[in-house]
Amino acid sequence: MSTSKEQCDKVRNGGLAVKKQARITSKGQITVPHEIRRAMGVRPGDKLLFEKDGSGVRVRPVRTKSPFEKYRGIGSPGIRRGKKAVVRWVRELRGR
Repeated sequence: MSTSKEQCDKVRNGGLAVKKQARITSKGQITVPHEIRRAMGVRPGDKLLFEKDGSGVRVRPVRTKSPFEKYRGIGSPGIRRGKKAVVRWVRELRGR
């Protein structure tokens, strides 16, 4: 099953409209064309949100926070962010 050119959604990329087609597999899967993935800023493993509205379907990336974001700030106060700061702090704890 393929879509017609009229059914392809437009993706804004630097002010230029980009139209690409994708084919739906028997399992309901699609491959998002490279140019569209790049314009959307998505990578393998990212999630996409499909929103149906009156004029059709919009597709946009789901932006999530880092899984560690919710733990930021619960550690010892005064430890700076970044790998070097954490390594320095651990060495101080170990007495090295």
